[in-house]
Amino acid sequence: MNEEVIAILVLWTFIFIYSIFGSIDFGSGFWAMVYHEHRTSAGKIANRFLSPTWEITNVFLVLLVVAFVGFFPKGAFTLGTVLLIPVSLILFLLAIRSAFMVFSYSVQGYRKTMFFISGICGVLIPALLITVLPVSQGGYISGFNGRDVLLIGKLFTSPSLYMYILFGLTSELFLSSLFLADYSKVSKQEGAYRLYRGNALLLGPLTLIAAMVTLMVLQPEANWLIDNLYDQRMWFILSFLAFLVGYGCLWLKNSEMDTAGKPRLALLAIVAQYGFASYGYGMAHLPYIVYPGLTIYDAFTAKETFYSLMIMYAVGLAILTPGFYVFWRLFLKDKRYLQQE
Repeated sequence: MNEEVIAILVLWTFIFIYSIFGSIDFGSGFWAMVYHEHRTSAGKIANRFLSPTWEITNVFLVLLVVAFVGFFPKGAFTLGTVLLIPVSLILFLLAIRSAFMVFSYSVQGYRKTMFFISGICGVLIPALLITVLPVSQGGYISGFNGRDVLLIGKLFTSPSLYMYILFGLTSELFLSSLFLADYSKVSKQEGAYRLYRGNALLLGPLTLIAAMVTLMVLQPEANWLIDNLYDQRMWFILSFLAFLVGYGCLWLKNSEMDTAGKPRLALLAIVAQYGFASYGYGMAHLPYIVYPGLTIYDAFTAKETFYSLMIMYAVGLAILTPGFYVFWRLFLKDKRYLQQE
């Protein structure tokens, strides 16, 4: 396995991790807004999870950006140039959301505003992030006077873009519902558990339908990707089977509550589902970062930089991993925090 392939695997791993944690984070912000004044404790449960964890999500975003710029500087330059407006909006929304998340806990008068800002950003940021996928598949970038230019009119009139956005939002809400169902169960909040389980039961099939329709409305320029996806069909078969297992776990008998479902098993199976699908999609997309003009080999950094970055990541993760474990013990496992009034 050469350096370029190792680098793209590292990058794709960070993308997958951030997509899972980001979906749960942004989705929890949306549910906290929706259920802020709900008669159940659903809003409090979402906010209880969100309060300490949004910073962790941003850590993986930083790791992802550094990996992309470090391993594939030309790819980062190309996508950063053509997607300057969406990227700028994402940074602006992240800054606004982070500011309110920090100060709203000190200034109680801003708490309602925080729920609104977090919920809206929880919809807009994933919608902007997922625009990278249709752009990278080809047909939306044109060369003009030696510069890459985004064909904005073509992009915003393409049904493929909106189906990607719909798929991203349903996935975000589905994953966050599953996680919050498990979080509610551990917190002994049966009313919230029933609500989030019901959301997951509805959103699971909708997410699957959105994924299939997205593939059906891809631009003709993306036929190369369709052919490659078919070659990787085994991964998508495994993904579908993992979905059936995860969705089925929501109907299993629950000995701890009157409502059925084993959300922890369901969440793990659904994460595996996205893992299989993500790997299949990534393999189908190789060797292109942006089709047809930019491959991982064209965009790759110097080998000396690659090895320096790998050492940096090894040392950094060795330092961060104990911190993640302590964080998990304190905020995701300790019943004194989970079951507080």
